[in-house]
Amino acid sequence: MKKLYFLLPFVLLACKSNNSAVSDTSPKLNSQPVEIAYQVEQSNVSDFLKYLSSDELEGRETGTKGIEKAAEFLEKFLKKNNVKPYFKSYRDTLTNFKSPAFNIVGVIEGNDPELKKEFVVLSAHYDHIGVDKKKKEDVINNGANDDASGVTAVAEMAKYFSETKSNKRSILIVFFAGEEKGLLGSKSLVEKLKVQNFNLYVQLNIEMVGVPMKGDYLAYITGFDKSNMAEKINEYTGKKTIGFLPKEAEYKLFYRSDNYSFYEAFKKPCQSISTFDFENFEFYHHPSDEFKVMDVPHMTSFIQEFLPAVTQIANSKTQEITMKN
Repeated sequence: MKKLYFLLPFVLLACKSNNSAVSDTSPKLNSQPVEIAYQVEQSNVSDFLKYLSSDELEGRETGTKGIEKAAEFLEKFLKKNNVKPYFKSYRDTLTNFKSPAFNIVGVIEGNDPELKKEFVVLSAHYDHIGVDKKKKEDVINNGANDDASGVTAVAEMAKYFSETKSNKRSILIVFFAGEEKGLLGSKSLVEKLKVQNFNLYVQLNIEMVGVPMKGDYLAYITGFDKSNMAEKINEYTGKKTIGFLPKEAEYKLFYRSDNYSFYEAFKKPCQSISTFDFENFEFYHHPSDEFKVMDVPHMTSFIQEFLPAVTQIANSKTQEITMKN
């Protein structure tokens, strides 16, 4: 997550005296939630996350050999799961970074002749902050929660759609580089998509979901009041999946991740989903953000609970998720 490290020490102090649990604002639930038979395998979640946050990738800083290895890993995953490249290859070169750097972009074409012209973007950033040479012991910032966890969730969603072929709308799978450098990957990509007259419906960006949050909801959404996305997701799952986190609004997290680049360009519902609640994880931008502190059963349940929502988002006859005035 971009630039939050400037605020975090003050936020954590504030959290000791202010309960940052999700508020009781409850979107209306649907009596007939979407049902799916597909089951997410915990071992797949674990294996994917473990490698992406391993020391071998040296913290995945944009422009380094470590993130190059991560890019190769993600390309192989998409190819293995029959997700086609959106461009000529999976690699989308950043236009705003001096060293070679790439977003990894795949597409799962929709199966409806008309709705496939509309796109749902599922995204997360695969870069992190790399190696801290000032440290004396553990120098690698592995970024397991930030944001290997989000990449893992999006990868599992891509696998689900590629296997079930259950999407009427087309799905764009994006793993961003350069997020930690100032949302560079998403800024670069939206410029290209705008030129193509890309027909965006919504973007769901997954950011830091490696540990469960406190409160009655599974996760929160950034920019809660900007659209009806939270309400619709809860209708689709039939659960209290998404809520409002006061700290998110206070620190304007809507503007701090790759959803904002898409929102700024398209003015469509583009929001991030997270379980980082400022109290449940103390290793933000820290070498101890490692696989061993991730809650893999929670992540597996998180992905499983979101599948009915992303399914309905990809299949509703009309664009049910809309911006609010």
